[in-house]
Parts: sequence; structure tokens; C-alpha cells
Amino acid sequence: MTVKRQVYLLDPQKIPPETIAVTFAKTSRSPQTFREIAAELSAEKSAEFHEKWVVGYGHASVAEHAVLHIAVENISRLAVEALESNRLASYTEKSTRYQKWDPDAFFIPPELEGHPLRSKFVQTCQFLFDAYQQALPAVQTVVEEVNPRNADESKSAWERRLRSKYVDVCRFLLPAASLANVGMTINARALEHAIRKMLSHPLAEVQQTGVEIKRAALETVPTLVKYANSVPYWQSAASNLTQAAAEISLPSGSSDWCQLISHESDAENRVLAAALYRFSGYSYAQCLAYLESLAATERERLAQLLLNDRDRFDIPLRELEYASYTFDLILDQGAYFELKRHRMMTQTPQPLTTRLGYALPRQMAQAGHEALFRQAMQAAQECFEEIHALFPHAASYIVPNAFNRRVLLECNWRSLDHFVALRTAPNAHFSLRRIAQRMASETRTATPLLGAYLRPNPDETWQEIENAYFTAVK
Repeated sequence: MTVKRQVYLLDPQKIPPETIAVTFAKTSRSPQTFREIAAELSAEKSAEFHEKWVVGYGHASVAEHAVLHIAVENISRLAVEALESNRLASYTEKSTRYQKWDPDAFFIPPELEGHPLRSKFVQTCQFLFDAYQQALPAVQTVVEEVNPRNADESKSAWERRLRSKYVDVCRFLLPAASLANVGMTINARALEHAIRKMLSHPLAEVQQTGVEIKRAALETVPTLVKYANSVPYWQSAASNLTQAAAEISLPSGSSDWCQLISHESDAENRVLAAALYRFSGYSYAQCLAYLESLAATERERLAQLLLNDRDRFDIPLRELEYASYTFDLILDQGAYFELKRHRMMTQTPQPLTTRLGYALPRQMAQAGHEALFRQAMQAAQECFEEIHALFPHAASYIVPNAFNRRVLLECNWRSLDHFVALRTAPNAHFSLRRIAQRMASETRTATPLLGAYLRPNPDETWQEIENAYFTAVK
């Protein structure tokens, strides 16, 4: 019998997310169509199904079919960072590149409520925001001088073209307490994990946001997230390892801000062998042995076959994920906030502090604001240390984007290729362009055959970016 192929949407405006999840789950054992299954389900029947199979038997993958769109407003960028640490979700947030912050748009941590340090925190935030407001028109003037208005360009169009160029510079002054909005699209299984992480977080704001996200989600998926609670193991592991790290006494490490600390010595052969494995009938060991026997010219030919015909927006084959690279980075917090969006990487950031120095953008100095900028950084540093002595986690709220942060990062070649192409583009922020160009350079040195196919912007190097955009980086 010939049956007609059908493709259609189950409308989430007509069918609740939990019911959609059950509809898809039931198809594994039901001969009915999706429409027929959905028509027989009620909210109560869907809840009973999830209680039995998702909660009772642990078939959590069913919950991935229930998708939510959650709007979170007026939380600190420090809390946004915690929210966006969940890999299996999509986010869009208020941008420090295209929007200007109001003078009072900062969060006051509940940890400081009723403590004398609260007033110190507020005064320092006000100082940082005042310096930010003063810098905006001054840096704008500098940017306008080197980017004159085109003859056929309206004033408003000119302003839009230049906005990110000067706002990019001034954002270095904004502290992690700055308020932001973020939109999140996430399935119920990943959301349950995200809520658990937030409820287990050391910051009160993140915990409270987790409670509010759970409350909002329960209106749509009343069964799938109701058992999301804090995880004592995560909390104890964090506490124990923080104590263990505090007991370590080591000499100062390398001052290099980008170190490729590990990669497989046979990374290129591993990738090429995997590519041959996919399109042959041989074992991986046979393919790898064959690659090891080839002359360099033959390996180059295979790399060309694998990568040469890519168009600009083509995603390379998955076999390129068999080459991995681990970097130890020091970058300003503004750059890290963009780097963290690349969630296919494994990233381990250290706590945000003022102890690794800060970056000074060159146009801030050209605008005559270097003294005020350094004064603002000094004020933030002093406030951080005072708060850190009593409230180490809450101290991070006062740290401006200019201060540096350590991040351990592991990625495969495929995700690195995407990162390099995107973040070295001319419209990318100069802080992250510098990072991406350096990572591309280190990768090309370590694995020249694959590295040659990375696609950094050829019009500048990381050294040129550093000289053109920074007076100091540490």
C-alpha cells in the first residue's frame, strides 16, 4: 500500500507543550497519526503520562518535545551569565554594543542589604555609570572624526552606523551589576536542569530568578519542572573545591594571555581517517594506519578534498570534531560575555575579580578620559576587595567589563572554525577579534594542515588589533 507523506506543525498556540511532548512520545507504540493522538489527549492525561514515564521511569527525553519561550527582565549581567551557562538553549540579550545604559540601571545584591558596604557599592556603581555617561559623547566625537558622514547619508543613519563603534569603547566601564533583559528558548528537560543549577547557585539573585522561572514555567509545563530543586552535591562540591583551591600556594604562572595548552599530536590524521572511515568500509584503525603511511602531499590532497569546496556559509563535515584544542585565555569581561555564547565549546571561567588587571581602550584615552577611566577602575578595585572579604561571590557585581578574567576553553576544529570566522569579522567587537585571531594563529602553528583552512579575517592580525584599539590590555 502506498501512503502519502505528510509534514505538518503541531501548533503550540492550540496544543499545550506537555501535550505535544506526550503526542510525540506515544508514536513509538501507537499506529495513529500525531493529530489523532493529540486529539485524544487532555491536560490531565498528559500530566498522568509525564508523572508515570518521565518522573517515575526516568524517560526524560520525552520532555525535550515541550518547548518554552521565557522572557527574563531586569536581572544583572552577572545573573545573565549564570542563566546562559546552560548549553541546550537559545538566548538573545540586551546588547552593550547597541544600547546605552541609564545611570541607575544596576542591581544591588541582597547580600549587602542592611550592611554598611551597601552604600559603598551603590556609590561605586554610580561613579562607574557617571564615568560611562561622560565618556559616551566624548568617545563619540573621536569616532566621528575618523568616520565622517557620507555625502548622501542622513544624520540618523550616520548615528546608527557609528553607535556600536563608540558604545563598544564605553562599555568597558559598565559593571557586572548592570541590568539586562534576556529571552530564552529552551525545552523542558534542559529547563529542569537549568532551574536546578540556578537554585544551587551561591548568589541570592540567581536563586530568586530560578524560583521565578520555575513559577512561570509551571503555568505551561506543570509536571515537567515541578520537581526541579537545588542539588546539594553541586553545592558541596563547589564549597569543598573552593576550600581546596584556597590551600594551594603556587608561584606566578605564565603571563601569556592565550596559551594553546594541549592538542592531539595526531589530530590531523584522526580527522582525515574519520573522513575516510565515513565513506569506506574499513575500520578506523585501518584508516588511521593508512593515513600514517601517507606522504605529506597525499595528506594535503585529502585535506583539500575534505575542505576545499566549502562556500562561505557551509558547515564543514562533522568528522572535523575529532581534532580538539584546549586554550587557557585571559580576556576582558566584556569579551568573555560574548565568548560564552559559543556553547558548543567547553568553557570553565574563574570567578570574576579585579585581580588580573584591566584593558584600557585607546579611544577612551584619545577622548581625554584616561584619568577618569583609571580612577573608575581603582574605585571598583577597592570596592571589590572590601566586599570580597565578607561576601566573596557578591563582590563580582562591582567588577567592570574592562577587568580581565581567566577562562579554560576546549573546542573541536569544527566549532573553532565557526568561532574564528564569526568573531574575526570586521563587525565583531575588537576585544574578541583579538582573541579569535590569536587562537587561529596558535592553531595554525600546532596543526598547520587543518589550520590552513581556518577562515580568520585576512585584513588584520591580533597584534595590529592590540596596537590599534588598546593603550593597555593588562
